[in-house]
Amino acid sequence: MPDHGSADLQASAGRPLQHDSAHKHVSGEALYMDDLPRPKGLLHAYVGLSSVAHAELLKLDLEAVKAAPGVVEVISAADVPGSLDIGPVYPGDPLLVEREIEFHGQVLFAVAAESYTEARRAARLAEVESAALPAILSIGQGLEEQFFVRPGHSQRRGDVARALARAPKRLRGSLRSGAQEQLYVEGQVSLCLPQEDGGMLVYSSTQHPTDGQKLVARVLDIPMSRVTVEVRRMGGAFGGKETNANQWACIAAVLAHKTGRPVKLRLARADDMTATGKRHPFLSHYDVGFDEEGRILGLELELAAGCGMSPDLSDAIVDRAMSHADNAYFLPAAHIEGLRVKTHMVSNTAFRGFGGPQGMLAIENVIEQIATATGLDPLDVRKRNFYAAEAGRDTTHYGQQLEQHIIGPLVERLEQSADYRGRRSAIREFNLTSPVLKRGIALTPVKFGISFTVQHLNQAGALLHVYTDGSIHLNHGGTEMGQGLYIKVAQVVAQEFQVAPETISCSAARTDKVPNTSSTAASSGSDLNGMAARDAARTIKQRLIDFAGEHFAVSPESVRFSKGRVTAGEQEMSFPELARLAWLNRVSLSATGFYRTPKIHYDRDTATGRPYFYYAYGAAVSEVLIDTLTGEYKVLRVDICHDVGTSLNPAIDIGQIEGGFIQGMGWLTTEELAWDTQGRLQTNNLSTYKIPAIGDTPPVFKIELLPDSPNAEATIFHSKAVGEPPLMLSISVWAALRDAVCSLAGYRRSPGFHAPATPEAVLRACREMQQ
Repeated sequence: MPDHGSADLQASAGRPLQHDSAHKHVSGEALYMDDLPRPKGLLHAYVGLSSVAHAELLKLDLEAVKAAPGVVEVISAADVPGSLDIGPVYPGDPLLVEREIEFHGQVLFAVAAESYTEARRAARLAEVESAALPAILSIGQGLEEQFFVRPGHSQRRGDVARALARAPKRLRGSLRSGAQEQLYVEGQVSLCLPQEDGGMLVYSSTQHPTDGQKLVARVLDIPMSRVTVEVRRMGGAFGGKETNANQWACIAAVLAHKTGRPVKLRLARADDMTATGKRHPFLSHYDVGFDEEGRILGLELELAAGCGMSPDLSDAIVDRAMSHADNAYFLPAAHIEGLRVKTHMVSNTAFRGFGGPQGMLAIENVIEQIATATGLDPLDVRKRNFYAAEAGRDTTHYGQQLEQHIIGPLVERLEQSADYRGRRSAIREFNLTSPVLKRGIALTPVKFGISFTVQHLNQAGALLHVYTDGSIHLNHGGTEMGQGLYIKVAQVVAQEFQVAPETISCSAARTDKVPNTSSTAASSGSDLNGMAARDAARTIKQRLIDFAGEHFAVSPESVRFSKGRVTAGEQEMSFPELARLAWLNRVSLSATGFYRTPKIHYDRDTATGRPYFYYAYGAAVSEVLIDTLTGEYKVLRVDICHDVGTSLNPAIDIGQIEGGFIQGMGWLTTEELAWDTQGRLQTNNLSTYKIPAIGDTPPVFKIELLPDSPNAEATIFHSKAVGEPPLMLSISVWAALRDAVCSLAGYRRSPGFHAPATPEAVLRACREMQQ
């Protein structure tokens, strides 16, 4: 179709518009699940959780629960009318325990009562007997027992054994990275309302309405067409509501089905943290060969993920960790192995980055170790190992060729703008004269692949209506969790019609409007839904062009849209006037749109392909100050340059970069999850689990969007995804802390330095270096 009006003044895309719900967020007008009007006859549900990590369930006596005040219904595994398994990809996730308990906090039963308080009190009254079974509670234990949720996978290039044997220098070591709680502000919550003919209307705080629809239908044993899931917004998600939201919707649906009354289930924070999955902890082992200049010659890397008790999304998460174990570095000979270790703990799940952060941290640790061993500046080691346009250094270890070489120029730009070399010199001088306080600095890059690693998920749909007053109704399969997806997609539609974004109303994601959607995840929300919405807009726009050409007897090429008006030869009218005229002449002003990502493929048998449509790049310089007597530290300054292609909305993108960086900084510094020897989570609330607060934000925080860098691929207006990549920029904080600790030994020895680098961990590392 001809691109009418694209040369006119840009109407919407690229403008730094505020989030469409920003004013509602701060005024309290934004409606979340607990703000919805209470339906007549509403029951409140709650769940009874196991108190052991691994056991055979011998007895579940619920008589006291049923007799408790206000209780209307109690269900256990035997009461589920359909399938008991709600595994999103592979089986292994029972809705309610039937025989074997596999983690502390697993759901045994559920109760519905007249009030939330009555439901919670009743859920504590069950009499449970079980026979303890051996529990595996660590990745190390799981590796020893060869206990896995899924088979491992390997990616290989070159003769690694030969490269390692011939390398002038060689290092072996390991790195642990911890789990991380998503800690969304709005917890897990669902509201189910029975409908005619055994149907169910589900309001759920979920990133994946279609998955919720499928699983509610499965547990009720009804067709998906009888289940409708609606999501207007979530109060945060970060991956924790991609699959983990399903269980609570399914439990509420079963109770609603049995009682014939609306049922709402909302978890309290401590139970939410206990019963839901986290970012996967990883244990990596490396064997690296390199030369005197710090160039990697061969790498053997084992990435072992602590998956918990079931597969959930672990296959895809470990795959992404493996394909990001190069980060921005060319590996001439490499063997990357990914292991999916089973433990008797909650099944870990998606979290922003989806395995990418763990893979990147593993290789960045290798780079740091090489720098210490050679006495080189870590930045020089990084730059010498970057991918390059020259033949033979532009292909990943899984066979994808890089088509844009951005990381080198981007890092050079940041190195200069942040005065990395000058500050590095000043920091070394400071550390020579300061016996207690030490500074550290690091510049780390990011290369992050954009696409779902499962090919069929890379699709999206949209539904668009133009009304006779010129206003536009937009619906698509993406869900809004605060990231600004709705405003970005609205800007895309406004750009196509050359109208103001204020004329576009975005409605809640609903499975009966746009079916068979993918999760809003993998940083692909704008890429997929923006393209689907543009497809629908262009369909209607072409109808309007064809109509105007015929009606005014002009060529279609002379019909142009600009600044809310339409010209057709000598005729000019407003967009609303054209919409009404088209309706009077019986032109359809409604259309669906669809998009599927091209070019992507991956062959698991050969472990090669093109799993990503493109890569997003970035780099960050972080400077820290540590107290070697206490281990306490501050992040003094952060400089970021990030590649977003041609930004759809710079204000939203910068906000995503800020938030992603701070969230990643939490994972690598203060956010430490701890379990006792019985598998019980000890850090299940904000008094014991420490996320970064406003006081932890660096006082100097500079962010630049890389200018003049449109995406080479045909993405929506040549933009790039920005949801996940910025999180990994925070690896610079971890590396800067390590740099400060290394100064205690003249930068010539490596401390045992894992993640998170809590003040206690920093203090231990300082003492190790001082010894």
